[in-house]
Amino acid sequence: MSREKSRKVFVIDTNVLVHKSDAILSFKQSDVVIPVWVLEELDKLKSFSDERGRSARHAVRFLDEVCSHGDISKGVKIENGIKVRVDVKEHRHNDHILLNDKADNKIIFSALSLQEKGETVFFVSKDINARVKASALGIKAVDYKKQTVNIKDFYPGSKEYTNENSNQALREKFISSGESEWEEKLLQNQYVLINHNNRTALGRYDAEKGMISKITYNGNTISGINPLNERQKIAFDMLLDDSIKIVSLVGKAGTGKTLLAIASGIKKVLVDGNYKRVLVSRPVIPMGKDIGFLPGDKEEKMSHWMQPIFDNLSQIIEAVTDKQEQKNMENLMKNKQIEVEALTYIRGRSLPNQFIIIDEAQNLTPHEIKTVVSRAGENTKLILTGDPDQIDNPYLDASSNGLTYLVEAFKGQKLFGHILLEKTERSALSDLAAKLL
Repeated sequence: MSREKSRKVFVIDTNVLVHKSDAILSFKQSDVVIPVWVLEELDKLKSFSDERGRSARHAVRFLDEVCSHGDISKGVKIENGIKVRVDVKEHRHNDHILLNDKADNKIIFSALSLQEKGETVFFVSKDINARVKASALGIKAVDYKKQTVNIKDFYPGSKEYTNENSNQALREKFISSGESEWEEKLLQNQYVLINHNNRTALGRYDAEKGMISKITYNGNTISGINPLNERQKIAFDMLLDDSIKIVSLVGKAGTGKTLLAIASGIKKVLVDGNYKRVLVSRPVIPMGKDIGFLPGDKEEKMSHWMQPIFDNLSQIIEAVTDKQEQKNMENLMKNKQIEVEALTYIRGRSLPNQFIIIDEAQNLTPHEIKTVVSRAGENTKLILTGDPDQIDNPYLDASSNGLTYLVEAFKGQKLFGHILLEKTERSALSDLAAKLL
């Protein structure tokens, strides 16, 4: 068998290029085959104004650049020993029940035809159903996992210890000076919870000083909201510390992620004046069946998608007892000190002096997360909240979404803070639902 014949052949589905427009570069020393039906689907997507359209346009430009170096129907060699080819043939398999006129099936049939010629073929797709169909036809089907995280080893942002010196630690500014056993393998800005006699000392590790310091947040009410557990205190400590420029709050429904973020943003803008405004956004992805076109202008359309944000604002306003402070908060929207914006409209903007909250960030791809983070201008703080177990994007899961990818990439960085919120505080019923359903 020749060297060329022994090379692996990866047939790429459309959704892989939408997920990462230059995904072809991941398949080193291999042949990459793009069925012509993938180009047809990219052509339909390229006019979209969202991230799918942007990725489709980038993927098409990438392939156009490959075309300039040779005949792509025969195969063009690019960097890292990769050979790219567009399969322009139509492969019909009447002996299979799969419909021949469906684009997804045509892409799978392209992989099947190559395999029948004796090639070592892998069908790469983010679509689980497409992978199952390919596997049923005897094709090796794999997910694109270039930007995935082992969710079992997901970084929690904190460690718990039991220590006899906790009472002393509670009294002193510094918990330790680098000689204690619990400081082994701690990362920059990782928190410790030191338990002793039903009391807990909270500290944050500073890698440069080799020291765990007590957190600076003193437990005060923030915009009418009180922390209800130790990890919520940790969240407030990160949210209120301007030296930490990017914060991720991860946890199941009802753990207070969005509420804590908005309460902190209001304090930093309205009370401290550290930022010009609070900008809140979330991916516009429906849960379940889409309700279709929504009438009205942009603000009216956005009100439906952003209602959870408005619910949190209402809760904060109701929690404030001072009438003047309530009035000031109610004027935040009128004065545009709090602005709600669709994530689609953030791309391309530079956002300085803002407290930005991206809710439901688990529905973003790694590339979309990169796009959002790169929008942050001078003196901007970015908060990402989400639950990796509640993903509405059909091509993402707990391991491949942008939120978990960012946590894995940023952990240990001086500008980054993260906490996994574990306890549901919304209600006893909400907590029970999160555990049992």
